[in-house]
This record gives sequence, structure tokens and C-alpha cells, in this order.
Amino acid sequence: MARWLIIAGIILIVIGTAYYLAPWLFNWFGKLPGDIRIEKQNSRIFFPITSMIVISIAFTLIVNIVRFLGK
Repeated sequence: MARWLIIAGIILIVIGTAYYLAPWLFNWFGKLPGDIRIEKQNSRIFFPITSMIVISIAFTLIVNIVRFLGK
């Protein structure tokens, strides 16, 4: 469990540093086809469905690669 927490922490640090130093790399988030954005006069509703699917697939691949290399 501790190993997974360390790996997750390192991944979050890398993502945070990339977002801090190069925020233009994340401009695609929320602008993919399939992301739902509803804007009215007094409210905004945003459902990044497609963006979250892409992130989920990426994290699944990373976890499977780490598990495969750990054996």
C-alpha cells in the first residue's frame, strides 16, 4: 500500500509541476467532443465526460504498466 501511495504522490507532483510550468498543455481538458457545457444567465454546468474517459484510460495504462514491470 505504501508503494502505491508513493507512486501516486510522484505522479501528482509531476502533473502539478507540468501544470505550473506549462499550463497550455492542459488547454484540451474540457474542450473535447462529448464534453457537456451548459451556460445560462445565472449558472454554468460542466460535465467533462470525454475528457475524464481519456484520463481514465491513461491512468489505467500507467497502472497496468507499473504492475507489469513490478513483477
